[in-house]
Amino acid sequence: MKIAVYGYGNLGKGVEAAVRQNPDAELVGVFTRRDPAAVKTLTGAKVFSASEVKAFKDEIDVLILCGGSATDLPETTPALAGDFNVIDSFDTHARIPEHFERVDAAAKKGGRLALISGGWDPGLFSLNRLYASAILPDGADYTFWGRGVSQGHSDAIRRIPGVKDARQYTVPVPEALEKVRAGETPALTTREKHTRECFVVPEEGADLAAIETAIKTMPNYFADYDTTVSFLTEEELLRDHAGLPHGGFVIRTGKTGLEKEHSHTIEYKLTLDSNPEFTASVLLALARAVDRLAKRGETGCRTVFDIAPADLSPLSPEELRARML
Repeated sequence: MKIAVYGYGNLGKGVEAAVRQNPDAELVGVFTRRDPAAVKTLTGAKVFSASEVKAFKDEIDVLILCGGSATDLPETTPALAGDFNVIDSFDTHARIPEHFERVDAAAKKGGRLALISGGWDPGLFSLNRLYASAILPDGADYTFWGRGVSQGHSDAIRRIPGVKDARQYTVPVPEALEKVRAGETPALTTREKHTRECFVVPEEGADLAAIETAIKTMPNYFADYDTTVSFLTEEELLRDHAGLPHGGFVIRTGKTGLEKEHSHTIEYKLTLDSNPEFTASVLLALARAVDRLAKRGETGCRTVFDIAPADLSPLSPEELRARML
């Protein structure tokens, strides 16, 4: 399958690396809004201007969109879904339904296939919530993220006027996690499950109070959480926060039996050394499914819920039955 990357930040570099690990994938090139001559890729992949992308309509099987969810993907995904089979990692959970509708309309109009909100949450965690709730209908779901760097939230901070760079850590509240693992089913608010830590490099002369207020009141990102904002130098950020780790847990507790006498806990855990590289690896597996579905003539928008597990794997059905089942 011929893959192309649209947007060459940490996630785009992760896709570039992931292609090297998948023999059935070939990287056509990287499309960037920056000056292509100034962009050096990790593997020597070709770099093109984003404005040229539509000239490659017949050379790309799946275009992987690697922009941010705050401002990029709501515009670029529907804009490109009519010309390419696309996949994105849109992760603003509250806005997924409206994003889906816009992308679905564009993809159907152009006779293309799109998949939105791929990655690990939304994505793999979404699947585990679905599986666990289907198996234990009498129960409760809990999702905890971190401690780790959220790329989407960090990007949202960087879009605030006066911010030069930023890292945002999502941190589970230990007491809440312990209660759930103990089999309790507490009714937890958003604020009771996680805190958010923001480390911000301001531009020279920036209004620090205005930046802090903009962060703490940002809807869908920080307004519903206890959030701390710390300002530091660019050197300190690179020294202390250069990595991009993440991870988390999906836990469902439930009861079975005529008298609900038996308790069960399902827990799915991820520990990620590199959030963007892992997310990119998920996107590449999903791109394989998008390519297959598109070649079967399917159009419109999909999510991970619509993808059969076998379509994610490079193995044949016979190999899957022999090795995995």
